[in-house]
Amino acid sequence: MRYFLEISYDGTAYHGWQIQNNALTVQEVLNEALSTILRQEVSTIGSGRTDKGVHALNQVVHFDVSAETKIGDLCHKLNSILPSDISANELARVQEEANARFAAVSRSYLYRIHQKKNPFLVNRSYLFHRPLNVEMMNESCEIIKRWMDFESLSKVHTDVNHFNCEIFDARWQEYNGELHFHVSANRFLRGMIRAMVGTMLLLGEGKINLDNFEAILEGRDRTKAGRSVPAHGLYLKDIIYPKDVYL
Repeated sequence: MRYFLEISYDGTAYHGWQIQNNALTVQEVLNEALSTILRQEVSTIGSGRTDKGVHALNQVVHFDVSAETKIGDLCHKLNSILPSDISANELARVQEEANARFAAVSRSYLYRIHQKKNPFLVNRSYLFHRPLNVEMMNESCEIIKRWMDFESLSKVHTDVNHFNCEIFDARWQEYNGELHFHVSANRFLRGMIRAMVGTMLLLGEGKINLDNFEAILEGRDRTKAGRSVPAHGLYLKDIIYPKDVYL
């Protein structure tokens, strides 16, 4: 039987989602907790990888168990043994072929920026002091919504067949003294959102204009784009699946 499990985590203490040698990851901790409770070896597959320090408001994973396994109140049991920075939120039975990674039709992320020192936002938002033209940054969002090839915002030497992504939504929002960047797409490239935000900050500071921004996208050269902003401001926010994957 296959299940989708929705989890949240603060990524500060972890070297990302995916299991690595000699480094603590969210996937490793979750696999161990599931295996302990269900008394069988359980291996999860996530909707996508998050890098070291990146958080998740909603990460979806799938895992398989034998037909006779008693699931019970699994989220409650998981939360009793998971560390305080990981929570199990919701469990759903899905089709046997449903894949948390490949069945997703949309992924959404949030990037948080604050511009005044705030000790309660350490490791949860990027402190950026300099003034920003948010209106201009939102104009760049209109450009990326009609763009397709994002090679210029991808980490180099990534194992992908193409750099095409369909952006469904992109916008900057001022919220309680913070700046929030919301972006949704059918897929994202490695490092893409943090490079996208870094390039938009150049625009907001007036270091480049909209024509320069578009030229960076056209150039397909990562070295011409802005720097990658810190991981701790980034959150995996939501994953959408077709309704027919659920039972």
